[in-house]
Amino acid sequence: MSLEQEILSWDGKSSADISEIYSRYSCDSNFTITLVDLCKRIDLQRGATWLLKKHLESNHSLSRAEIAIIYRLAPNLHAWEAKLHILQSMAYMPVGEQEKQGVEVFLRNCLISDNKFVRAWAYNGFYELALQYPEYKAEVKNFLSMAMKDEAASVKARVRNILKRGF
Repeated sequence: MSLEQEILSWDGKSSADISEIYSRYSCDSNFTITLVDLCKRIDLQRGATWLLKKHLESNHSLSRAEIAIIYRLAPNLHAWEAKLHILQSMAYMPVGEQEKQGVEVFLRNCLISDNKFVRAWAYNGFYELALQYPEYKAEVKNFLSMAMKDEAASVKARVRNILKRGF
């Protein structure tokens, strides 16, 4: 079975099953190239982005070109889980100058998501963007301040973690 077939057969819920898929394929020399390519397919985005996040959290990295492709795909992600995985991976993926505007659009759209997890991590994404591009700092501070007044408790918890880190 191929990585693509295994992601397609994954139930979308079992972290143990997707972790096993990661264990089977992560040592493949084309793993990240394949994952980036699979992220383009709507039916594979949830699993492919989960695997990508796991790979980054396991002290691996993506090439500059792979990161650029992921950020160009981000505004077109459909599943909220796929958006969340990319948002949670931003600390591992520097935003290039050419991708900055697209990432900003992606983050703004995520800030108005119905999903609390996506919104919470969108604030974190803006924080990561502001660390790289100081022109966003004032706006991000305003976002965080508004979030502490208006957002759900679960979103506020993520915002408090951001505020503890400061700029």
